[in-house]
Amino acid sequence: MAITYTASTLQPAERPAFYFIGVTTGQSSIRRVFPAWAKALGLGDVQMIGIDLPLHAPREDYRTVVEFLAADPLSLGALVTTHKIDLYREANDIFDEIDPLASLMGEVSCLSKRNRRLIASAKDPFSAGYAIDAFLPAQHFADTGAEVFIMGAGGSAIAIDWYLTRPERGANRPTRITVSNRSHPRLDALNEIHEQASADVPLTLEAAPTPADNDAVARRIPPHSVIINATGLGKDAPGSPFSDEVGFPEGAYVWDLNYRGDLMFLSQARAQEEERRLHVVDGWVYFLHGWTQVITEVFDIEIPVTGPVFDELAAIAAGMR
Repeated sequence: MAITYTASTLQPAERPAFYFIGVTTGQSSIRRVFPAWAKALGLGDVQMIGIDLPLHAPREDYRTVVEFLAADPLSLGALVTTHKIDLYREANDIFDEIDPLASLMGEVSCLSKRNRRLIASAKDPFSAGYAIDAFLPAQHFADTGAEVFIMGAGGSAIAIDWYLTRPERGANRPTRITVSNRSHPRLDALNEIHEQASADVPLTLEAAPTPADNDAVARRIPPHSVIINATGLGKDAPGSPFSDEVGFPEGAYVWDLNYRGDLMFLSQARAQEEERRLHVVDGWVYFLHGWTQVITEVFDIEIPVTGPVFDELAAIAAGMR
C-alpha cells in the first residue's frame, strides 16, 4: 500500500525509504513505477513514501520535513517537485552541504545523504536539459534563430534558462528568452540568477497576471520558437497559462512540463497542431530524466541518460503510465 504523509503526520521509516515531496504525490505514475525500477536497478528493500504539502506551504512545514529527513536514519533522501524554491528558502540552513547549482539557483530538487550529512542538490538544470535535447533538433537555435518563451518563473524555468544559455552551447542558444509570471518577485529572482550566471542571451521579463497577458506575449514570439508551460497549471491546479484565444507561433515546439492532470495547455496546442505545424510535447521524458537523475544521486549509482539502461527504465515506466 502506498504511503503518503503530510508535515504533521511523518513517521520514522521502518525500512529504507525514498521520499517524493510534492502536492498530489499519490496521483503520480512514479508510485507505480518506482518499485519496478528499484527491482531493475537492484536497489534492494526500499520503499517510496509521498509527502504532500500545499502550494507555498507554511515555513514550519518545510522545516519539519527537512529536519525529519535529516534525523531519520532509514530515510535516504527525496525528490522535490513544485516546492523547490520555497523549501530551499525556508530550510537551507538545515542542510549540511549545498551543491553550487542549488546555491546559485536558490532551489533544491534532490535531498541525499552521505555519512549522515544531508546534501541539497539542483538536478533540474540537467534533467530539463536532457528532456529538451530529446525533442529539439541538434542545432535548432543555431539553424532557426528561434526564441524561448517560458510561462512560470519557478525552479524549472530557472533551470531551463541556465541550460540553454550556457556559453559552451556556442551558436546553438536562443536569440532571446522571455519569461512571464503572475507576480514580480520570482521574475526578479530569475533575472538575478541569469545575471550571476553571466548569460549573454537577452532575457525579457513579463508580468502576466492573466492568460490574456500571456496570449499577447505569444503573438510577439517568432516562428520555430519553444513555448513552455512551467506554471504547474494543468497539474497542481486546473487550467492553462493561455486563454483559448491564443495563437501559437508557426512551427513552434510546444512543451508542457506536465504529463498528468487536465493538461489544458496541451489541448490548446493540439487544437492548432496541424494548422500551425506545431511540435507538441508533454512532460513524460522530463519526468523520466528528473527521477533518474535524483535516483542516481540518492542511491549513489550511475544511470546513463541514453542507451540500453535508460531505454529499459523508460519501457518499464511506459508500461505503467
